Amino acid sequence: MKRIMKYLMCLFIGFGICSCNDYLDVVPDQTPTLDNAFSDRYMAERFLATCYYNLPSAVSYDRTPGFLGSLEMVLNNEHRTNTGMVVGLGQNDRSTALMDNWSSGYPAAGGLYAGIRDCNTFLDNIEKVPDLPRDEKDRWIAEVTLIKAYIHFFLITQYGPMCIVRESAPITTSTQGVRVYRDKVDDCFAYVLELLEKVIQDDALPAILTSASTESGRFAKAAAYAIKAKVLVYWASPLFNGNTEYSGFLNHNKEPFFNQTPDPSRWTKAVEACKAAVVACSTSNIRLTQLKDYVVTLPVSDTTAQIMMLRQSVSKRDHNVETIWSNSNTDLTFEGWCMPGLDGTNTFRPTRGYMSVPLSTVDVFYTANGVPINEDDSYDYDGRFNLRTGDFGNRYYIRRNEQTAAMNFDREPRFYSTLGFDRGNWYGNHWDNPPASGGAPLPDDQCLYVKGRSGESANRPDPGEYNATGYWPKKLVGPNSRYLTGDTWITDRYPFPNMRYADLLLLTAEAVNEAEGPTNAYPYIDEVRTRAGLDGVVNSWQTHAKANYKSKPTTKEGLRAIIQQERKIELACEGHYFWDSRRWKTAATEQNRPIQGWNVLKNPISDYYTPITIYTQRFTTPRDYFFPIPESEFINNPQLIQNPGW
Repeated sequence: MKRIMKYLMCLFIGFGICSCNDYLDVVPDQTPTLDNAFSDRYMAERFLATCYYNLPSAVSYDRTPGFLGSLEMVLNNEHRTNTGMVVGLGQNDRSTALMDNWSSGYPAAGGLYAGIRDCNTFLDNIEKVPDLPRDEKDRWIAEVTLIKAYIHFFLITQYGPMCIVRESAPITTSTQGVRVYRDKVDDCFAYVLELLEKVIQDDALPAILTSASTESGRFAKAAAYAIKAKVLVYWASPLFNGNTEYSGFLNHNKEPFFNQTPDPSRWTKAVEACKAAVVACSTSNIRLTQLKDYVVTLPVSDTTAQIMMLRQSVSKRDHNVETIWSNSNTDLTFEGWCMPGLDGTNTFRPTRGYMSVPLSTVDVFYTANGVPINEDDSYDYDGRFNLRTGDFGNRYYIRRNEQTAAMNFDREPRFYSTLGFDRGNWYGNHWDNPPASGGAPLPDDQCLYVKGRSGESANRPDPGEYNATGYWPKKLVGPNSRYLTGDTWITDRYPFPNMRYADLLLLTAEAVNEAEGPTNAYPYIDEVRTRAGLDGVVNSWQTHAKANYKSKPTTKEGLRAIIQQERKIELACEGHYFWDSRRWKTAATEQNRPIQGWNVLKNPISDYYTPITIYTQRFTTPRDYFFPIPESEFINNPQLIQNPGW
């Protein structure tokens, strides 16, 4: 089993120095090579690695839309032509068809349909392998079936109605024979669920991966249950369930691609799947990361330990108990983009620090009381841009006696574990952090902190490399990645979680609220809040919210808004908000907005802490809910119908 990860690692390392086809020549393009590809276990395992390699990455700044496509994070103006930024600004078009996963995307040279073709080839031929034990063969079949299901699902989320590929066409098929129609959205979801049900019923996946180091990225049993839960939640969501905005989007039979009447029973099915996934995770020892999971190498306060634990729920390298499934096909070069220079770091540093978090994302995080900043009856919302001096009570979050914006005070722990900001403490990630004093480390409230103003260590080392907003996505920097010297940065690569247990709990809370109402949903959302150091939703709002918000958690509509905000906070900067805002159909209102940050190229503190507009985001509805199919595809297949607005 160790060999599959060796193949994948070789593939990832070698991708930059050789073409994809050079490595993947085991994938047969002609019939005579097919038998060779499945001649023995070794060759079949290489093909299995190829199928895994076709999975779209969870995070990529220019290949998958989740990372930058909603402008939940942004790059500076020097990098605004990055494909993720162009998509986020609403400037995609059908001729360029950015982030094309339909025909020529990454990683598969032929797009995700080429990945489906590889899965079908594998499933059609795996029985030919003579030296593969039955139980191992069944496991591989389940894994590839799950890969196939997920790729279909990804295409649905990016393009809407897709062309279901149940089996690959024979090479003798005529040109007309391979020209297919797009299927109705409901039929697409039904097929994905059919594949997932087969994997679950066959029960061939292991409950637990035997080795985190050699099997990272492979599917285990809980992944099948969790993906099914996610698929059903998406199918029940407004974008795919009774979407009358697409009433005029008709297939070749002049029938709507999208059902026009909401089906409430889909939420009931989603609840069943979510609860089954929670049980499957429990059986596989998957749970929320807790303080006991943070291994303390130096004495730290409970506050710092909590921040580091929350960071590790995403970026822990070995045996992250919260990960349901990870994607090893993730380019972590962005980690250096998220890391600011700290005191003592050479000006010519290898990390760039220009992955920026706009104020619209910063505002989403709760106050220390666990309610939104505009709903807390004790939070000075109107004075949040004023200056305030770091004090003893906030010493683990903000450097004492240094001034920063008032909005950086009195926020929940996830604010400080997710974001770095000017004068905010940044524990770890540096050879001298915490600094040494006579051979002994100083207390963690004296760790290095961010100096973000013009001319300071976290500002720009050269004209094109600066943080555009004054906020860095700290949670994406692995706690064990660090500067070894002023000009040497070592990335401690971690398997990025495509789905973690907190995600599943919040999906469950969402489905239960929609199907059964708020009361039964509280335990699922409160479990996530408790881990973050917050009280439950009912008590938090009743105790700390303004009078007109106190009853918010007690209604389905109110709790829906809370769950959506909870997902934005808990999963911030992980690539989920892009997809969530579309399935909820909130993107049209949330993503027509100014993208703002501090005036970061200024040094006087009063000038620095002035909000400025960096970009103006545009979301055109209904066009931008789905991506355009590339124009070239209509030459190859005139039977295709373009998405509305493109």
